[in-house]
Amino acid sequence: MLSSKNPRVQFFGAQALGRIKEKSAVAPLLEMIKTNNDADVYLRHAAVLALSRIGEAEPIIALANNSNKSLRTAAVLVLRRMKHEKVSIFLQDKDEYIATEAARAINDDLSIPAALPALASVLNEARFTSEPLLRRAINAAVRVGTDQQLDNLIAFAKRKNVDTEVRAEALAALGTWASPSVMDRVDGRYRGVIERNPAIVKAKIQPIITDLLADQEPAILIAASQMLSNLGVSDNNKALAKILNDHQSPKVRAAMLLALNDLKYTDMESVMKKGMADSDADVRTAALGMVGNVNMSKETLTDISKGIFEKGSVKEQQQLLRVLGGLPVSKTETIFGDLIEKMADKKLSPSLSLDLGEAIDSTKSNTLIAKLTPLRSKGETAADYQEALYGGNAGLGRRYFMTNSAAECSRCHSIGSQGGDVGPNLSNIGNVLSREQILQALVEPSARISPGYGMVILTLKDGTSAAGVLTSENEHELVLKTSEAEPLKIAVARIAKRDNVPSSMPPMGHIMSKREMRDVVEFLSGLKK
Repeated sequence: MLSSKNPRVQFFGAQALGRIKEKSAVAPLLEMIKTNNDADVYLRHAAVLALSRIGEAEPIIALANNSNKSLRTAAVLVLRRMKHEKVSIFLQDKDEYIATEAARAINDDLSIPAALPALASVLNEARFTSEPLLRRAINAAVRVGTDQQLDNLIAFAKRKNVDTEVRAEALAALGTWASPSVMDRVDGRYRGVIERNPAIVKAKIQPIITDLLADQEPAILIAASQMLSNLGVSDNNKALAKILNDHQSPKVRAAMLLALNDLKYTDMESVMKKGMADSDADVRTAALGMVGNVNMSKETLTDISKGIFEKGSVKEQQQLLRVLGGLPVSKTETIFGDLIEKMADKKLSPSLSLDLGEAIDSTKSNTLIAKLTPLRSKGETAADYQEALYGGNAGLGRRYFMTNSAAECSRCHSIGSQGGDVGPNLSNIGNVLSREQILQALVEPSARISPGYGMVILTLKDGTSAAGVLTSENEHELVLKTSEAEPLKIAVARIAKRDNVPSSMPPMGHIMSKREMRDVVEFLSGLKK
């Protein structure tokens, strides 16, 4: 049956032979794989599954020297299913695709621990360029964790002929060497707790730090600063401060600021002030986040705040409010008092209303909370959620929409081809609804029913009534879908009363925080075709 011209016959023949573990079928199954030549992956899968069930390893391992690529590929897949450590032989394959498949077999899922050292040794070979392969080799070095693996990883991180992102990954792995994540760096599977002596890795990386910090690649400088921060190596703080002062990339400057802060640089106030004067808003925002770590006088803090709230970006102002909320009230009461007055006079940006409220709540100052209370609205309508109209983060809003398990937005609504079709497609919602209408749709979903997704009950002026699914409406008429074949058109002038049947969508104010709602409004308002 394996040589039949009918693929279904071949498929089920292979399945049967595997289930009865017919050892004499090994050669015919390999012949079927060779003849198929990867043209039909279902047939290859059937043969691989059969061979792994038969369990004869030697003829499969022998394929490492076979010239046929489809046979060598299948051999890796069979040995992976068998969890056989000899799959490591295929790491030396002349075809990098097959070597990468061998790396996946060794590292991923439940892994083949006995083959991890062989995978880690791939870092010593200069011929490989495959990112999936090299990332798994880096991960294997961390998992094996011997001094030899550490030396190999450090040597790999120094190489200039390796892709920048992969070198950065090697540096990131070195930063976590003493206490790696319990989750696999590649596939996220739980690997367990590992604790090592941090002094060993600190001593071994010290000779290469100067060269790393002299590198011109931003990704390497950022990864090196994060590695030093994770390991608590503060001997090179002056070099980090110089990079902050000289480098052209704002991402690098922000990374240096964060590392210096983590490493408790002795002149932190000076570099923080430099960061706040940076030409890039992200660097200034990073510097502002460190205000709480420096013991500033009330006067200095007031001066900084005045400049930010007069000339800073919304992002900077929001960051400063987060920081101020965690500082002693004795230093911030005057600043918050002025901001409350601006809010009362409608001179404060609406994008800051929510952040100001959260910051004042975190001070636990009865005086400040009492001053802000008259300006707050409480209730269940869109008017009570005006703080969520502006100032959100569209990226966080998208993440919430797509992944939050409490709101489950994407279960009912789609964007493009992604999501459900219970509710309206929102791909163009930014052109259809204003921010205010989007907010109302979240807080009061039954207040406005999207055509085609809600029932309406109409009482007409002549005493009759009509009900149906609203398919469209304009200023002149409503069109309802009823049990009749033809849609029912009713002039607005004939309607005495209209009742919208409550939407199946729950009021999201009971599920989302105002901050989450603000992010989602920002995200949805930007969806325009």
